[in-house]
Amino acid sequence: MSLFSLTAVNPSSTQRGSAHCLDPSRPCNPCLDATKNCNLNDTCKRQRSTYIATCNKGQGQGQQQDSCNRKRCHKALRQFFDRVQTEHSYGLLFCSCRDPACAERRRQTIVPACSFEEKAKPNCLELRKTCRLDPLCRSRLADFHEHCLMTPESINGCPNEDYQACLASYVGLIGTDMTPNYVDSTPTNFTISPWCSCRGSGNKEEECEKFLQDFRENTCLRYAIQEFGSGTDRSKPATIPPTTSVKPYQEVSVRVTKTTPNPESTCDFLSCTSLDAPREPGKIEDPINHSVDLRGQAWMWITCLTPLLGILTL
Repeated sequence: MSLFSLTAVNPSSTQRGSAHCLDPSRPCNPCLDATKNCNLNDTCKRQRSTYIATCNKGQGQGQQQDSCNRKRCHKALRQFFDRVQTEHSYGLLFCSCRDPACAERRRQTIVPACSFEEKAKPNCLELRKTCRLDPLCRSRLADFHEHCLMTPESINGCPNEDYQACLASYVGLIGTDMTPNYVDSTPTNFTISPWCSCRGSGNKEEECEKFLQDFRENTCLRYAIQEFGSGTDRSKPATIPPTTSVKPYQEVSVRVTKTTPNPESTCDFLSCTSLDAPREPGKIEDPINHSVDLRGQAWMWITCLTPLLGILTL
């Protein structure tokens, strides 16, 4: 299996974690600073303490590595990243490092001895199959492939240059069967991978290698992590279309236009009053003509009263 380690896209981005990191003569550990920042926030401190305690259970001296409750550890990790604001949680996971001590603290963020590592590495295709059997893992793996997809059209490999979406989809995998992590304590030329290998893939080795490269050689993910905190990790603001809906509590003003009778109209109110004009005394009307005349008067009344009713309604 031929895997390469990508060079840092922007070396200066590793020094953006803290202001004193700009001075090479002073100690610099942005991951330690991120921990201190987390401890200043009650929610972050409480949730971090919870998942560390949960994932460290059974990890005492003389006990087997697989004695921790992996499912509980994964659940506690998911709760941490779901409940803690990204300004506190992301700093622990994506802090920029320039020395191995800082990088090792970053690698230890998710307590990998319980949440990540196992005695033996499963085949990546088998791990993917296991992930796809779980609805949560399946959907979050699909999100990762969508938002961290390497696209040659973009400047630095991310779809629409949306680095925040890639980081969020990466974090979404933590606490699932496909939990990824840093594989070593390399500060800048780091490698990200799930805990699996392509050994024993048979005739599907090429497919397995391609799946693994989506993590290990992902330029979009690497650039998003290295540029964390510099401003490029923020997604583009969404454009909200204007709405014309009226809220229930809004007052609606209606202009009422007063209408005046048209003097040339056959339905003038004055002419309407003449419909009931008295008959000439002694004149006997033809029944057929009288019936026709009644119908004509009825239509005239309807025509006359229609605009009047409209005005009364307003």
